[in-house]
Amino acid sequence: MAKSQATFMKKQLEKNKIKKKEDKEQRKLERQQNSAGGNMDDMMAYVNEFGEIVSTPPANFTKNQ
Repeated sequence: MAKSQATFMKKQLEKNKIKKKEDKEQRKLERQQNSAGGNMDDMMAYVNEFGEIVSTPPANFTKNQ
């Protein structure tokens, strides 16, 4: 009798493990579908003349050589 209960617990643990893995995969797919993207323009940050971080590039950009 103890053997059948041990086997039952092993099966239940395996089911729980598989369900947890499937749920994790589902959450991963949802995150990928709902992501805002990752293009470079969204990730760029600029520093203005006052040392503040801004998301727009400066209008009077001059390259120092």
